[in-house]
Amino acid sequence: MNDSAVHDRPGSTPRPPAQALFRRLFAINGLVFAAGTIVLAVSPATVSAPVMLAEVPVLAVGLALMLAANALLLRRSLAPLDALTTLMQRVDLLRTGDRLADSGNSDLTHLICTFNSMLDRLEAERSASSAYALAAQEGERQRIARELHDEIGQSLTVVLLGLKRVVDRAPADLEEELHGVQETVRASLDEVRQVARRLRPGVLEDLGLHAALSAVCSDFTQMSGIKVTRSVEPDHPALGAEVELVLYRIAQESLTNIARHAHATRAELSLATEDGRLTLRITDNGRGGALQDGAGIRGMRERALLIGARLTVESPKAGGTCVRLVIPRRADRSSFT
Repeated sequence: MNDSAVHDRPGSTPRPPAQALFRRLFAINGLVFAAGTIVLAVSPATVSAPVMLAEVPVLAVGLALMLAANALLLRRSLAPLDALTTLMQRVDLLRTGDRLADSGNSDLTHLICTFNSMLDRLEAERSASSAYALAAQEGERQRIARELHDEIGQSLTVVLLGLKRVVDRAPADLEEELHGVQETVRASLDEVRQVARRLRPGVLEDLGLHAALSAVCSDFTQMSGIKVTRSVEPDHPALGAEVELVLYRIAQESLTNIARHAHATRAELSLATEDGRLTLRITDNGRGGALQDGAGIRGMRERALLIGARLTVESPKAGGTCVRLVIPRRADRSSFT
């Protein structure tokens, strides 16, 4: 938007919106009254004192024309306020880019620019605060995952080895019972490792995004019994660590939502280039009809904002849900920290 449009003339300060609106209304009303006075002066119509009955229709027609002209001019002049009110009602900081275009109404341009600037500032502040919160969240997840793996996991491993020695020396009548305890500890150790892997995707750091997405799909199928068809483009553009983590977390959250809410029997995950942009798509054949964003979807939208990506969720009542994340051509490669 051209900054000079919000000034009366180059180098001048913008008029306050209230003063600008007052001047516009005063000018419109003055123009209507002046036009009515000129028409009355040059027309053959006359007004007697007292008013004659034949002159009443002429006055009524003149008043109606003046009111109609005044209403039309005011309506066109104040139309940007209706658009601004509509934008205020629908604005959502998780859905960026919704702005009011300059309609060419010079008196209201400053108000429109100020509102758009406020949205820019709020979106930037929301994105920054989300980045700090998600950075803290990821840090806490890594700490818990390390404690689970290094402390609880190692302790269970020691217990499992001790049980093995006890089983080797135990009497025959206790051997079966000790085997049951041994299997219980082994299952608990596996669960601890799975929780740690979900909290801190070590496979993402060690083997890359392709292997991490394959692992999360396999874990999802093992946990829920829902088959996942995956199609990951092997030669996608190089991505930063932050972008890969956002992709992984959104895929993980999408599959978790399918397991919890969708009542689906199958799902599909794809990562491919569409229209020149890398796109992550997760679909299912569940019940659909998700009308409002829950905490999970809002969390995914916040993650998408960190890398300037666009997240859309389509969930028609006919069934099925599609989560689509479009990565910008120049994704932010900075880290959360």
